[in-house]
Amino acid sequence: MSIVVLGLDIAKTVFQVHGVDASGQVGLRRRLSRHELVAFLAKLPPCLVGMEACSNAHHWAREFVLLGHTVRLIPPQYVKPYVKRNKTDAADAEAICEAVARPNMRFVPIKTVEQQGILALHRVRSLLVRQRTAAVNAIRGLMAEFGVVAGKGTRRISTIRAASERTRAGRLPGSARRAAWAWYVDGAIGSTLQIGLILSLSKDDPVNSTVTRTRPVKAALGGIARSAEA
Repeated sequence: MSIVVLGLDIAKTVFQVHGVDASGQVGLRRRLSRHELVAFLAKLPPCLVGMEACSNAHHWAREFVLLGHTVRLIPPQYVKPYVKRNKTDAADAEAICEAVARPNMRFVPIKTVEQQGILALHRVRSLLVRQRTAAVNAIRGLMAEFGVVAGKGTRRISTIRAASERTRAGRLPGSARRAAWAWYVDGAIGSTLQIGLILSLSKDDPVNSTVTRTRPVKAALGGIARSAEA
């Protein structure tokens, strides 16, 4: 029996395969470990392989394309209506196999290595920005307990610092002042410097060099300069 459509439920270590022939008859149900997956698909004749567009999907899609298969990534919400019974790996693989063969199904384009590299850069930068914002907001809250207040935003952190230095020791203990600014150096400035490091590394990487010309990254460069001055 020749498999023409393959549904693959992917995970970190265990993968469920469901395949059908040209008449729609089930010809394959199998559970594979991670190290068995590529070797198993390499033995199959070229066929249509469907997967949910989730974690690791783009990596596996590129691997299977190199083996000669046609790969389609489906948004998970479009697979859910085809699950016939309780959610299991086998039921998900069967649903993917059925969904990928639908003529009006919508698919997610497979990302290249270059595209995923740029995406990783932006995700890490976004995480660092959130960490910096959290540190600044925490310092604003701590200083507000002692009557030292300022507006929102990383630009106002220098205002809070200047006001805390002018506040008498009787109103703002030295221990609280030192703790707050140690947190600022470790959290806000630390995250900002890491953002700068990411940008400098991306300039040396030909794959990600174009990302340094995007608007969000230019904004980050301005933030680094302002934080350093503060």
